[in-house]
Amino acid sequence: MARTELNTTAASDTVSSLLWNQAHESPDTAALIFPGVQLSYAALAGRVAQRARQLLGLGLDRGDAVGLLMPNSPDLVEFLMAAATLGIISIPVNVRFKSRELEHVLSNGMTALITSDQMIEHVDLVALASAVLPELAQAEDPAHLELSAAPEMKAAVLLGERRIPGFLSEEQLSERAVLGDEPLHRAQGQDPVLVMYTSGTTALPKGCIVEHRSLAANARAVAVKFGLTAGESFWDPMPMFHMASLLPMCACFSAAATYISMSHFDPDVAIEMLDCERPAVVYSCFPPVTMAIMHHPRFEELRPLGARVVVNIALPDTQQLVVDAFAPARLVGAYGMTELCGTLSYHSVDDSDEKRLNTCGQPMPGNEVRILDPETGRQVPVGERGEIVVRGINRLPGYYRDEEHTRAAIDADGFFHSGDIGSLDADGHLIYHGRLKDMLKVGGENVAALEVEDLIATMPGVKLVQVVGIPDERLTEVPAAFIEMGPGHTLSEAEVIEYCKARIASFKVPRYVRFVSEWPMSATKIQKYRLGEQLQAELQARS
Repeated sequence: MARTELNTTAASDTVSSLLWNQAHESPDTAALIFPGVQLSYAALAGRVAQRARQLLGLGLDRGDAVGLLMPNSPDLVEFLMAAATLGIISIPVNVRFKSRELEHVLSNGMTALITSDQMIEHVDLVALASAVLPELAQAEDPAHLELSAAPEMKAAVLLGERRIPGFLSEEQLSERAVLGDEPLHRAQGQDPVLVMYTSGTTALPKGCIVEHRSLAANARAVAVKFGLTAGESFWDPMPMFHMASLLPMCACFSAAATYISMSHFDPDVAIEMLDCERPAVVYSCFPPVTMAIMHHPRFEELRPLGARVVVNIALPDTQQLVVDAFAPARLVGAYGMTELCGTLSYHSVDDSDEKRLNTCGQPMPGNEVRILDPETGRQVPVGERGEIVVRGINRLPGYYRDEEHTRAAIDADGFFHSGDIGSLDADGHLIYHGRLKDMLKVGGENVAALEVEDLIATMPGVKLVQVVGIPDERLTEVPAAFIEMGPGHTLSEAEVIEYCKARIASFKVPRYVRFVSEWPMSATKIQKYRLGEQLQAELQARS
């Protein structure tokens, strides 16, 4: 790639500017490390430029949307940053989605799909996409698709060795690349850079729009919070369909730090990487990952790990275990959600032990946080609990092609209503107390009770179903389904679980199924909390 390409300046408030600036200022610094792969900022920028020309060769341009259905990989980063450079929206698709979720995402305004056979030993992503889009197999030209299930999708690409009808190969993609001096930097700060699908209280995941200026500003603020410096390494195994991966990666790019990741979380591979790289920041983030590392047979021989920061989000007792295990690293916690550009608040590394164990840190600059009484809508005093509402740079502009849910989530004053219960202390630190809305948090993933309920309700004979969260030592909580059958119909727990496994991501599948003939009621509503209490009592008695 010519040096003039590196010197081409992106708009300063775009995500792409974070990478391109470092390619000019710190070209030889390592930008990205995966097992067996290391790319400098200059090398990564060169690959991004090639990918951008490939996207142009598919006929994509500013404002179009490209789906990225692939595991964590340099390829995914290259296409995501190429799309960001061009002003194309990236839609990283959860590789754990099954047919129901995938159909919803692929059919919702996606112009092209790029997938990979890299994880075929774990999940056949091509088979999943082909099952949702059966017309792919008969497509005469995978660069000019006409699909009834996804009418806006014009092209599909498969990276890897396989050749599958309906998909352009990587070789064919390269042959179509647009060459010449056509400018690549087309994005503006107000443009959407990502659509991230997240489960809320709706029956299907909602697409959260993330703007360039929001992600770029938040990334720079995160780098400041963590004190990142050029050349420092930041290990993060979170999936790249999650903001817990993409926001830290952009923070690294803003500071010329080195982002280290892996295709999927494997404790053995993670321990090897931590031993080899000795990162300054360990961003294990959620207890299932952090605890898998802490309980690994080799973890003790790595101590002290040498990290200066470890990130985990959990209750105070669990946080203390992490502090003890990773000492002398400083624990950093957070509060966030996809609608708030991933993370609204982090601790600073110099916050007191009490603050870092018992709060979620202070909100990032450029955001206004209020705590409102959910009944009256009035702001509550310091220390009192209410709904967390936010406006400012981190707030999403709306849900993708979904005005109804956008209007329901963002009020007339521009505040996003999180549905979470929180409080602010006298120093402005945010404290999270639970959820107002009917949503579970399973190992760091949002699970809408309504989504699981709607699926089970499609089973023959199901009269009524309610899904609640049950505490779980490893995953924080897991789904439990309570089902009332219609007259003359029966189902087994195993049948319900298998039905769900075939249609939704594994973390959404109920771990427990109970059949009921009566429901605990208030005056007008089923009291879900009593269902949870009944099952917890049963499980405790059994143990």
